[in-house]
Amino acid sequence: MSEPAPALELTGITAGYERRPPVVRDISLRVAAGEALGLLGPSGCGKSTLARVAALLHRPRTGTVHLAGRRATGFRHRAPRAQRTRVGVVFQQPRQAADPRLTLHDLIAEPLRATGDTTALPARVAALADATGLGTELLYRRPHQVSDGQLQRACLARALVLRPALLICDEMTAMLDASTTAALVAVVEDYRRDTGAALLAVGHDRALLHRWCDRLQEFPRERPLTPAP
Repeated sequence: MSEPAPALELTGITAGYERRPPVVRDISLRVAAGEALGLLGPSGCGKSTLARVAALLHRPRTGTVHLAGRRATGFRHRAPRAQRTRVGVVFQQPRQAADPRLTLHDLIAEPLRATGDTTALPARVAALADATGLGTELLYRRPHQVSDGQLQRACLARALVLRPALLICDEMTAMLDASTTAALVAVVEDYRRDTGAALLAVGHDRALLHRWCDRLQEFPRERPLTPAP
């Protein structure tokens, strides 16, 4: 029986913004099907940009992205729906990632509505609110009416609502206290155990990534990506 294709494979990625020098230079990484990979590096090294490339949210200058063995042919709104919906993303700053006009219910439901899959919407949103520890009483509040931790729970629920095969957590817990961090990591682990999804966890906390992931890779500024000790 052949080995399944990697959940994610990045090859020779160089990426940056506008006409500035690239912040990511010739980086390659591979996340096997069902694997949890921790991408470890200091703030400002470019790992968040690489995460956005992996999620098809930022077009690289050079290099290729493969999801489940299929090459990405577009980024952002030009990415094929089948590839966009394979990836769920949770960012570090929940208030920058959430539309302040939406209730938490609508925030979580947003990807379902975008894909036209509204049949199971009420049950799916309620189940994820429960799984992430939000509770139904918070679902009709807006972002300014909840804490950072509560809003990040909603953002995680939104990332899981389409049942992605790959979850990317970009410094997901950096702004949270220890108890909320533990709760959200447990939600991710429960989801992966139930679905077999792969994980790319981006961060600078070696101890957390070591506990959370199957293996770590360093992301230094000026040399190739190498396994962490």
